[in-house]
Amino acid sequence: MIKWSAALAVVVSGTAAFVGVTALSSEAATTLTVAADGTGQYKTVQAAVNAVAANNSSRATINIKAGTYREIVSIPSNKPYITLNGTGSGPSNVVIVNNRSNAGGYGTFGSATVTVAAKEFIATNLTFSNDYGTGSQAVAINMNGDKGIYKNVRFLGNQDTLLANTQRQYITNSYVEGTVDFIFGDATAVFNATSIYQKRSTGGPLTAARTPSGNTYGFLIYKSTITGATNNTTQLGRPWGATAQVLFRESSLSATIATGQPWIDMSSNSWKNARFFEYKNTGSGATTNSNRPQMSASTAANYTPQKYLAGSDNWNPIG
Repeated sequence: MIKWSAALAVVVSGTAAFVGVTALSSEAATTLTVAADGTGQYKTVQAAVNAVAANNSSRATINIKAGTYREIVSIPSNKPYITLNGTGSGPSNVVIVNNRSNAGGYGTFGSATVTVAAKEFIATNLTFSNDYGTGSQAVAINMNGDKGIYKNVRFLGNQDTLLANTQRQYITNSYVEGTVDFIFGDATAVFNATSIYQKRSTGGPLTAARTPSGNTYGFLIYKSTITGATNNTTQLGRPWGATAQVLFRESSLSATIATGQPWIDMSSNSWKNARFFEYKNTGSGATTNSNRPQMSASTAANYTPQKYLAGSDNWNPIG
């Protein structure tokens, strides 16, 4: 279970330029107000993050009021236990967005609108977006810190929307959209009760995992819903790394799935050598054939969300 020990609450509203801040004591039970009209101390999400003391030992909650925040946000590794919480009526009311891209010289990883390097980061009720457009990798979020939790969050982009780069990540009751490889990376990540939408009319692969060969678990798409703009055009994934591990489990697969060949090769990496499986999926896109490896019930007992995320410390954000 999550330990919700509040140490810092920051309220952010509207879009404005960066303002300088002084880091607060990690132990101070403080509420800070940030407003676009200048009546508060902070005008950007990054300014609020900067206010959290380095090496803080308790949770700092940043409550973000409705608005669009066009900025680049970085949560450094020495600022753990930060929560970004949208206080609007839904995740679409608080949008953190930028338009950096690989083509723009930032590299794929560096194109991220939000980069999280700190452990035990939480995001709730908001949107991470990269609105660069098409034609290049352009990441909405780069997840690096261990034990990240994303609840009721929208991830919007085109190619390479969500980079689950390292460590353990838990995404639940959320929404991810994109065009190509828009869930990708090395991490162990569970997508629970999440809607995944392929927005390109010509389709493309949803996932591009690069699971290290020594890691049992990569991506688990669990009790989620897969839809797309067109029928019979969307692949479940392709292996960015030769030993990629992806399981679509007990999920609803719509007619957007390319049922004859839902897994495809990537460069020299063959999907047949990757660890790609399905288990008890439903919907018109959940047909079976020789190109769709199905996990056995006995094996599936060890491929639950809890097993993916437990690690050596028995982490269980699911409850």
